[in-house]
Amino acid sequence: MAFENEDEQTVAMATSARPQSLMFSFLGIYVLDRDVALYSGSIIDVLGRLGVSEDAVRSTLSRMARRDLLTRHRRGRKAYFGLTERAIRVLRDGRRRVRDTGAVNEDWDGTWTVVAFSLPNDRVSTRHDLRSRLAWAGFASLQSGLWIAPGTKNLAESLAPLELGDHVTTLQARPMDPTDSADLIRRAFDIEGIAARYREFLGQWDTGASPAAADDDLACQIRLHTDWLQAVRWDPYLPAEHLPEQWPAIRAEQVFRLLDHRIAPGAAKLAAALLDEISL
Repeated sequence: MAFENEDEQTVAMATSARPQSLMFSFLGIYVLDRDVALYSGSIIDVLGRLGVSEDAVRSTLSRMARRDLLTRHRRGRKAYFGLTERAIRVLRDGRRRVRDTGAVNEDWDGTWTVVAFSLPNDRVSTRHDLRSRLAWAGFASLQSGLWIAPGTKNLAESLAPLELGDHVTTLQARPMDPTDSADLIRRAFDIEGIAARYREFLGQWDTGASPAAADDDLACQIRLHTDWLQAVRWDPYLPAEHLPEQWPAIRAEQVFRLLDHRIAPGAAKLAAALLDEISL
């Protein structure tokens, strides 16, 4: 895959493979910002509650270790897994999207970040990486070689590894007649596609039933976080004033936060009983 070494795309890749996406959610909740490593058997037990087989868990752990996301630590005959610096960056970005970003952009100042680029034909892979990074950062293509995102976006760190030089230009701009922001959003962004992901989340979780009806609290929490990241990961957080009425992200965020608050204590208690960990 062209963006194999990109931290932003690692989160996106995780959500496309269910065992790995569940693993990312679990590690983000119970390992991130703690100097600990978890016994592989504990991880197998937890993901087994979500229907992931032992072989699939072991394969996922090995793959993540090869990709510099996990480190192995031996204690006797037991193997423990901790986070690498790369994994910490990835998981913090995922946590920011899950917990710290609201459903809509209420504070938009009317400006747009504009990225224009033109790459030579021998840099096809770089062009693909650039588009992937821009999409992850909330940009959409307005026309060939011209991408936009609402508000101010600092892309310096994200784009630096691509060594684009004079092939890319970033600007902050405001639309002028005959163009307005509503027109830009209509032309560049897949509003219905964004809404559909939130409706899918609501169809799964806004049912009125107990969130742990089929799972224990721990399994339910991991599923909930995984499904929420799937819903929000490509949301550019467009200005609220230009979104359709009854925007489903608002209700979806309410459901996520309510359920997460409700099941977190039981999930934490169960995790404490299950997890075999060592300090690093």
